Amino acid sequence: MIDISRVQKELQDCEKDRDSSGIRVCPKSDNLTRLTGTIPGPIGTPYEGGTFQIDITIPEGYPFEPPKMQFSTKVWHPNISSQSGAICLDVLKDQWSPALTLKTALVSVQALLSAPEPKDPQDAVVAEQYMKNYQVFVSTARYWTQTFAKNSSLEDKVKRLVEMGFGDAQVRSAIESSGGDENLALEKLCSG
Repeated sequence: MIDISRVQKELQDCEKDRDSSGIRVCPKSDNLTRLTGTIPGPIGTPYEGGTFQIDITIPEGYPFEPPKMQFSTKVWHPNISSQSGAICLDVLKDQWSPALTLKTALVSVQALLSAPEPKDPQDAVVAEQYMKNYQVFVSTARYWTQTFAKNSSLEDKVKRLVEMGFGDAQVRSAIESSGGDENLALEKLCSG
């Protein structure tokens, strides 16, 4: 059975230092089993300047089972599927420990962006490119970051959602309560 109080505490801990770490975790619903994690692309990598969304599912056995994580933002990386967003990372599988948290798992995912392991790939095509033509890999990863992971400004998000017929104040509230996630804000606006 999921330890809901632990999940709530982990969410509060992430919120406390989100300004310094840039890492956020927000619930997608009221039951705390579906979350959205957000990590900034590491400085000095092709992912720098991007903001990456990760879908998190808390399994019944949490914290004794690892959370299920997969990128919802498209990313070009040897250990992340360019098709599904699946992540190949030991702490999300057999190296998980109940001492780890959602935040430490997201920090590990962020570290994976800095230090790919092309010899243990999730995406063989990307891994081959990384090993055989590194400069093309870097250019492609940068392009994908620019295309899929660049943050729109708050005003751009507000403008797009207001153009869909929602009120300005309602849109700003939905974006704020969604941690800046425009798609999640749209879901909230449409459902309520």
